[in-house]
Amino acid sequence: MAIREKVFSTIVSVFKKHGAVTIDTPVFELKEILSGKYGEDSKLIYDLDDQGGEKCSLRYDLTVPFARFLAMNGSQYQSIKRYQIAKVYRRDQPAMTKGRMREFYQCDFDIAGVYDPMIADSEVVKIMCECLTALDIGEYIVKINHRKILDGIFQICGVPDSSIRPISSAVDKLDKLPWEDVKKEMTEEKGLDPNIADRIGEYVKLKGNKELVDKLFLDQSLISNNNAKAGLNDMVLLFKYLEIFGVLDKISFDLSLARGLDYYTGIIYEAVTEQSGPPKSKDGNQMVRKTKKDSDELDETTVGVGSIAAGGRYDNLVGMFASNKKGNIPCVGVSIGVERVFSILLQKVSLEQVKANEVEVYVMAVADGLLEDRMKICSELWDAGIKAEFMYKNKPKLQPQFSVCDRDQIPFAVIIGRDELNRGEVRIKDMRSKEQGEGGGASIKRSDMVNELKKRLGKA
Repeated sequence: MAIREKVFSTIVSVFKKHGAVTIDTPVFELKEILSGKYGEDSKLIYDLDDQGGEKCSLRYDLTVPFARFLAMNGSQYQSIKRYQIAKVYRRDQPAMTKGRMREFYQCDFDIAGVYDPMIADSEVVKIMCECLTALDIGEYIVKINHRKILDGIFQICGVPDSSIRPISSAVDKLDKLPWEDVKKEMTEEKGLDPNIADRIGEYVKLKGNKELVDKLFLDQSLISNNNAKAGLNDMVLLFKYLEIFGVLDKISFDLSLARGLDYYTGIIYEAVTEQSGPPKSKDGNQMVRKTKKDSDELDETTVGVGSIAAGGRYDNLVGMFASNKKGNIPCVGVSIGVERVFSILLQKVSLEQVKANEVEVYVMAVADGLLEDRMKICSELWDAGIKAEFMYKNKPKLQPQFSVCDRDQIPFAVIIGRDELNRGEVRIKDMRSKEQGEGGGASIKRSDMVNELKKRLGKA
């Protein structure tokens, strides 16, 4: 929880730096609000029992509830930068050490409103990069694509409009499965002509940067498609703005990225690290997922962490809830997968090195116990805004008191004895210094204690 709390505060500080306000939404929504928004993943929604006529479901993400909030309060919030950190629920197969759970936190940042193209989108990508860099998770890449480019590719390859979303969700598995398996799903499970699948394969295997955009502009059949051309024009602007924001080195234009959720309409992106994909076998191939025998749970040794942040533009979602067309508000956002970030950070740190509490001073007594004096000193420190503790014993032994400081990594101790108190003094010992003996520490006037500690703690 100490690591998690630091992750939250790091992310929130980035969100606030960019001018966001926070909102809260209910843990459950009417079932009709959530259904039909998540494509094939809709089967993972937790439905609640009918409680007297209302069918409700636990929220699957924070985006759809935010869209409903905007639709209900559109006149008040025609434009808003909002963030929200809250739990969401998915009836998924858990893989605990990989951050895949049925109840988990999402950290969302969204910009809603009508703006000129790609300005808000580029800031959201910048925010995602700032968060991941500040969290110190190591190297990461942000894969970016555009739904209109994908739709254009599917259209020129001959995919029927009714099959575009199912085929899109198959393409999205290319980061986990080889092309042969994805093609098999397209043709055998979803009834696509193998020749059409092969044509799609020529495009979705492409990845690169700004040069790939230029290369696609030379593809006459692609730019003859209005969707694809509009998407490519957006990508030109996006790359220009991301260069200004200084994050172009983190970006990969990846035509295989599809993002399974149905509500995306424009730019889509996800951040990945080395731990994102399934582990590779000795021959370099990705290991196939398999379930443990006699269990619903996934075998965690064959599961990667997955994307650690993802999002995109969803211009029509608010309109689905609005009573008229004017109620629609275009949006773009990102969600930081905090559980997945957490699982990566947990591999990097030793839990013994984590300071779980924030106590700065431990008040201890030599010999007589001096319980009431220790209580008075603690009260004085608390009133001065210093985090302090003492042992709940009348006459504690000295060694157990020192052990608490070591265990909880408490930086300073105030040590009192009968003689010191009679002289109006206390001793302050820096517990991080192992050179002095246990009875060490600097004697100072009792009246100077608070100021001296504040100075040492950098609070003066």
